[in-house]
Amino acid sequence: MSSNAGIQIPSRLPLLLTHEGVLLPGSTMRISVDTPRNMHLVRSRLLKGTSLKSTIIGVIPNTRDPEHDTDDLPTLHSIGTAGMAVQVVGSNWPKPHYTLLITGVCRFRVSALLKERPFPLAEVEQLDKLEQYTTPATEGVTAEDGELGELSQRFYQAAVQLVGMLDMSVPVVAKLKRLLDSLPRETLPDVVASMIRTSNKEKLQVLDAVSLEERFKKTLPMLTRQIEGLKLLQKTRKPRLDDDKRVLSVRKGGGFPGRQFPLEDEGEDEDGDDTAALERKVHGANMPEAAFRVCLKELKRLKKMPQSMPEYALTRNYLDLMVELPWSKSTKDCLDIRAARILLDNDHYAMDKLKRRVLEYLAVRQLKTSLKGPILCFVGPPGVGKTSVGRSIARTLGREFHRIALGGVCDQSDIRGHRRTYVGSMPGRIINGLKTVGVNNPVFLLDEVDKLGKSLQGDPAAALLEVLDPEQNHSFTDHYLNVAFDLSQVLFIATANTTATIPPALLDRMEVLQVPGYTQEEKVEIAHRHLIPNQLEQHGLTPQQLQIPQDTTQDVITSYTREAGVRSLERKIGAICRAVAVKVAEGQKVAKPEASAPEGPAQEQGDMAAPPEMPIVIDHIALKDILGPPLFEMEVSERLTLPGVALGLAWTPLGGEIMFVEASRMEGEGQLTLTGQLGDVMKESAHLAISWLRANAKNYQLTNMVGGPDPMEGTDIHLHFPAGAVTKDGPSAGVTIVTCLASLFSGRLVRSDVAMTGEITLRGLVLPVGGIKDKVLAAHRAGVKRVILPKRNEKDLEELPANVRAELDFVTAANLDDVLNAAFDGGFPTTTSAHTHPQLSSKL
Repeated sequence: MSSNAGIQIPSRLPLLLTHEGVLLPGSTMRISVDTPRNMHLVRSRLLKGTSLKSTIIGVIPNTRDPEHDTDDLPTLHSIGTAGMAVQVVGSNWPKPHYTLLITGVCRFRVSALLKERPFPLAEVEQLDKLEQYTTPATEGVTAEDGELGELSQRFYQAAVQLVGMLDMSVPVVAKLKRLLDSLPRETLPDVVASMIRTSNKEKLQVLDAVSLEERFKKTLPMLTRQIEGLKLLQKTRKPRLDDDKRVLSVRKGGGFPGRQFPLEDEGEDEDGDDTAALERKVHGANMPEAAFRVCLKELKRLKKMPQSMPEYALTRNYLDLMVELPWSKSTKDCLDIRAARILLDNDHYAMDKLKRRVLEYLAVRQLKTSLKGPILCFVGPPGVGKTSVGRSIARTLGREFHRIALGGVCDQSDIRGHRRTYVGSMPGRIINGLKTVGVNNPVFLLDEVDKLGKSLQGDPAAALLEVLDPEQNHSFTDHYLNVAFDLSQVLFIATANTTATIPPALLDRMEVLQVPGYTQEEKVEIAHRHLIPNQLEQHGLTPQQLQIPQDTTQDVITSYTREAGVRSLERKIGAICRAVAVKVAEGQKVAKPEASAPEGPAQEQGDMAAPPEMPIVIDHIALKDILGPPLFEMEVSERLTLPGVALGLAWTPLGGEIMFVEASRMEGEGQLTLTGQLGDVMKESAHLAISWLRANAKNYQLTNMVGGPDPMEGTDIHLHFPAGAVTKDGPSAGVTIVTCLASLFSGRLVRSDVAMTGEITLRGLVLPVGGIKDKVLAAHRAGVKRVILPKRNEKDLEELPANVRAELDFVTAANLDDVLNAAFDGGFPTTTSAHTHPQLSSKL
């Protein structure tokens, strides 16, 4: 302030009108400038001026409501503050504006307004002669000071008292204490009024107080009010302790002993109790030695850390997680094998392999209690019950169940957690799941493990390697915990639709259990055991209101769904229930008795809308009315009415499917055209089939269009796989392509009830393929009667249900001769059998 004491302001000042507050001499204030007049003033005076006087402007408080501001200049306040622009900052967002940092110099009175545009310019009269006031506030009051000196001394003492009640660590408080010792007493009212909590109306009264005595009288009540408010705030707390007790309590509560401000006893005692309770939890968590040492170290740091530090909350959250983790809490397994078998049979129909594996685990666990949890992986099409089996296993064992959805996860931190150096760090899903269930031996279901992604944040499949390795997961280390946790007692169950997208290293750590699709009989049984009762309950119906016979369920399965699981079947049953619910609701509404039912047409309409007879039985006609015409029909026999068409079997992640292969020929130059979105493997199978047929054309009496011995001479072949929008690839279409081309070249029809699968070699051998159960079930759904399989896949028929094996005729083929003989009525005649070729014995 002393630097501004000798400043003489110009007699003409540009005026800055502000809504934001009242600038007092000796104080500094930030003012936002966005009105046209103020913007012109800043651009023409502050940004272009170079002299000291050009940075001095007059700041006039604008008392008019800014929302109702107009282009007209408002009535100016008579008293303003001359201010020195210390800083000017411009910005274009959200709209062009300037921000000024202005220090008040002295008061002035507006004598006359010289002009209004582009900014107000007024003739002013300086009111505060700062150079006359040089008496420091700390000097005593002399006799000639009179009433003014007494007011000054009272104000100074009150200001000192206020500063003593505030926290000196706050920069504004420290600045105010320095100003009390250095500023002249005449400037104290303005400085203190700008720092304490006052309204703009009160500051305007201080600004209008031109005489020093009036200024002291206006400001002293504000200062006294602030002091009384702080005293009232302190009375709501407990009485202050003496110094010794305060230091002791601070040390006990975990603070640092150097604090010399008044102790908030209630908060400190509470914090001390919390820290002590946390320490007791650490000692009672029964955690391993390594984790216990880490917790003690972090607890020691927490006690020395002030609560205002950001790291305090991080450390506290870490310790809370450590004591909440189930280091030694576990549930006791229910090892009743018979009860477990009954529970599994009640929850799920079929799935014999999965149930057998769970019962084996229970039996071994009963004989040896220290068995490590196996890592099971259920692989099968959607809707076959993989996730629900995991939940049933947890209920069978009497363990807690936790599901972790891995579909779309592409960050390894989701598995391993973030390091605590990051803002917002948290543990991974494994540790978080253990905290949620509260025991260290739950059943963890890792759902959709084949749909893990990979990104710049790492590979989560690689992070799962340690989790799903029985030899390593006894010391799984999460990045957030940074200490080892034992996962060996956790029973991990992973689910996947296919193993093709699971990394080999991860797949090697899991025990894969195939979950094939259901047969039609199994679907009927599942529908009447589980799906129909569940849908009836969800739609508020009872068996006395709706009945679905088994024949109707069979029609829904064959004509309206074509899937390996039962999700679509459940949706169709839900559609039936909704249609029946409408009828039941309408019948109940009409059936309500009316107090005075009118006679006439309304009565007749009520008779027409009489409630339906219960129960409502869904027959074939009702099924067509509700679900519409059949979506799928048995089209096998219709498609196989011309030579050059054969029926193959394919495996997809959604289950088995039937696949038609069509071929046609025309005059040409011996070219082969392949269509139907085929992959490289199937294209190679087609070339293999052509080569084998050309090599054996004489034996099978195959000719081209002109009667020559080479089937491809002067002939173009077009081989097509329908459903061209679906990508097809895999080593199981070789025998189907050979049969299709043999039919085309010979002009004979393939049997309409035959489907086949298998890969071929150039020598005519039939190689084994995978997915036999799913493929056979697809053939069974399509109404096929004969299935041709590779000889080496005969062992896979044992997995098929007995009724499917009884209804289908299986032909196992070792070479293509067997395939062709089984695919055509009456066999496929040859001139010389391929088996008569001389066989040479090996010299090895």
